Amino acid sequence: MADSNTGQADGFKTTRRAVLGAVGAGGIAGVAGCLSDIGGGGGGSDTVKYGVLNPMTGPYAGLAKEQRKGAKLAVKTINDSDEYDFTIDAQYGDTQADAETGQQEARKLVEQHGASFVMGAISSSVALGLNEFATEESVVYSPGAAAIPITGANCNKYVFRCETNTAQIAEACSEWTLNNLGSNVWFHIADYAYGKSVLSEWRSRMKGSSADFSEAGVTRAKLGAKNFDSFISQIKNSDADVVVVGSTGGDLIEFLNQANAQGLTDQKKVMTTTGSFQVIRGALGEKADGVYSGTRYVPKIDSGDNQEFVEAYKSANDSEPGNFARVAYDSIRMVANGIKEAGSTDPDDVADTLGGLKMQSLFGENEFRSCDHQAKNPVWVGQNVYESGPMADVKLIEKVSGDDAIPPCDQTGCQL
Repeated sequence: MADSNTGQADGFKTTRRAVLGAVGAGGIAGVAGCLSDIGGGGGGSDTVKYGVLNPMTGPYAGLAKEQRKGAKLAVKTINDSDEYDFTIDAQYGDTQADAETGQQEARKLVEQHGASFVMGAISSSVALGLNEFATEESVVYSPGAAAIPITGANCNKYVFRCETNTAQIAEACSEWTLNNLGSNVWFHIADYAYGKSVLSEWRSRMKGSSADFSEAGVTRAKLGAKNFDSFISQIKNSDADVVVVGSTGGDLIEFLNQANAQGLTDQKKVMTTTGSFQVIRGALGEKADGVYSGTRYVPKIDSGDNQEFVEAYKSANDSEPGNFARVAYDSIRMVANGIKEAGSTDPDDVADTLGGLKMQSLFGENEFRSCDHQAKNPVWVGQNVYESGPMADVKLIEKVSGDDAIPPCDQTGCQL
């Protein structure tokens, strides 16, 4: 890192990608503007080009709105702060929850905007595609998706995940589920990367648990499915004690709506991986009552500078933040701290600096672990409790620390 008394021309490096992006966007004039951004003199004159990719259309559109609001607040917070000797210039794209579209949008942001840093996606399939894009283009990428391969078997130098992954949630909640909700388990998943990761992580931990466990069955629904009648009938007619549901967004809302209407939630305990999400609770209203969830974030958590974040988010958006806003905000801020520590806007320098760098987050001190670049986030076992108003509250039952929730490095499949 450059000494604090060293001039910015020494402390910060430009990147070939930023110059090429300027050429694509506006020829020689664009290059001149890019170089003046990077070279010029006092604090805050360096510009970091960011691409933010959210599925604003498709099955995760409701979640994407929150993710984008969190990203915009992070950019504003950093640009308004005296802590950083750079500003962020962000451009936004829509992945449509489609892997091919996600890569096309990412390429547009890199080639036309000159982005060297990318954040976003909610679909794990899209995020896995962006993992590949990140290493091909040498851009730092912060995924907003949870499937374990993103920082597991498909990890790479440029990927740093602030989102809590399926393994962390399973580590915190699988044995608790067996001990407190029932030992005969039915798994229902959305049949794509995220749901498959949930099934693998929960099943393996339940099998390895000291608690009694038997598998009653598995059902798999296509991503974006609308009719769950046949799956719900199978589960109702089984001898399962508890249903572990590995889906999110519209898929989970539709499943729980229909499960409630058909009496499944009265017959079986329901443990979800995302049922505590604000958008899920808001869509279900009273029907969310009693549903359990591995809980990644709720606004009432009193850690780090979360309460300042909540107030800033409420002021900007007239609503409380949920998990996707938290992920976007901390992803961009933690990478910004890596840029600051590296004394460089070059993504290779930042990638070399971020792994293992201890810094503040909304959860307090955190880091992207060196062995897999996964953030060490706490997880809570939670239950939705409806009393009145538009949505259920989340009762936090048990907290598992970030150190205890994250699996050992040798179990991730990541090789950096």
